Amino acid sequence: MLIWFVVAYLLVSIGIGLIAARNVHSTKDYAVAGRHLPLPVVMATVFATWFGAEAVFGVSATFVREGLTGVAADPFGSSMCLIIAGIFFSSRLYKLNILTLGDFYRMRYNRSVEVLTTIAIVISYMGWVAAQIKALGLIFNLISDGAISESNGMILGTAIVLTYTTLGGMLSVAILDFVQMIVVISGLLYIASIVSGQTGGVAPVIEHARNAGKLHFFPQSTHWSVWLTFLGGWLTMMLGSIPQQDVFQRITSAKTANIALWGSILGASIYFCFTFVPMFIAYAATLIDPATFGALVNTDSQRVLPTLVLTHTPLLAQAIFFGAVLSAIMSCSSATLLAPSVTFAENVVKGFMPHMNDHAFLRVMRLCLVGFAAMVLFYALNSELSIFGMVESAYKVTLAGAFVPLFFGAFWQRATSQGALAAIIFGIGSWVLIEVLVGEASLVPAQLVGLLISAVAMVIGSLLPQKVGGTPHTASGYLHEHAARHHPH
Repeated sequence: MLIWFVVAYLLVSIGIGLIAARNVHSTKDYAVAGRHLPLPVVMATVFATWFGAEAVFGVSATFVREGLTGVAADPFGSSMCLIIAGIFFSSRLYKLNILTLGDFYRMRYNRSVEVLTTIAIVISYMGWVAAQIKALGLIFNLISDGAISESNGMILGTAIVLTYTTLGGMLSVAILDFVQMIVVISGLLYIASIVSGQTGGVAPVIEHARNAGKLHFFPQSTHWSVWLTFLGGWLTMMLGSIPQQDVFQRITSAKTANIALWGSILGASIYFCFTFVPMFIAYAATLIDPATFGALVNTDSQRVLPTLVLTHTPLLAQAIFFGAVLSAIMSCSSATLLAPSVTFAENVVKGFMPHMNDHAFLRVMRLCLVGFAAMVLFYALNSELSIFGMVESAYKVTLAGAFVPLFFGAFWQRATSQGALAAIIFGIGSWVLIEVLVGEASLVPAQLVGLLISAVAMVIGSLLPQKVGGTPHTASGYLHEHAARHHPH
């Protein structure tokens, strides 16, 4: 019976996405929803950007094992990312009237920087999207009582998300995000109310977590290497997630720059607060049935939350829960499939075929989407990483290679193409070198070393005589002129 509720919900979701797809007539509609989304929809899409598999399964499982210290990266780092992006970058990027972040790198620097940063951004999405696909496989396996294997569930989930995202692009994603945010919030709050009834309220769960030391945010150790690891996870999500196309798409899909700003801040705030709901539900499971869930925490903690719902709630609650979770994951999957595909098409493929008309380029975007989905599915089927591990590792490459050129390009007038190329090459190079040669034995997280070296390389490369990269465009010069052409006073 449960699986038929879920099937019905999936069919309705696909139907909504396909109806929205009828309004897609150009690459602008496909990539940034025609830049006419109102505040509630922008807020919902920002929320949905992050509230996916890792927030429901990954973060809650990590909290049960490690407490708040273990989830510094998400939701703390990811929420700060969205707020920083909204306050410091939204207005600047919105006024440029561009489709992708790669366009900024090309305008501010040159074609080489555009291609290198785009490749780094696309690679970073592999782990994030694979986490969503892995979670879809887990859900289909659970609700079918094992009749659908996790591998087949991943394939089925990818096919469903691909159907409406390929046709509707950002327009379908935005409309479904709004609908699915309502389902997610109401559904998980309902489950939390049922679970709290079985634990004697919310207070006993919080008190138990406090006594177990789960509510300490900062590491209790005074050793500096522990603190560096903690800061590494936090900064990776907080800064490494800023140069991401899905964050940028939400900013530039808004009707105005002001809506882009407040949509980011409000969406991030709702996300931060609401992520504690699945944490509460998962931790409550260890009080409701300590023997079963205590063992599950040590063997496969990602199954704690769904197993609790399947074994300790009525059928209606199960249908609502899995509908809500599927909503969250489908929203996140579609957005994170679309973002790298649009970026690759716009900033890599288009450069080799500059004379394509808009209709042909729209077809290229859709083909890139299908190709990227196939690669991610292959990665998800063959990776041993957990959902949270996939997400946390995803943004190391952008922290080491893409953040510094974006930040310095926006805020330092003397940043040059030579400096940007040095930042990318030395930042990613040092990060990869430490990961390969030292690995987890490194006292300083490899991505933090990459970030530091990237910043130093940017400054030195920009101040030295310019031998490569051509004449730079200053942040206040070329970019301001470009914005003025698209937004006349």
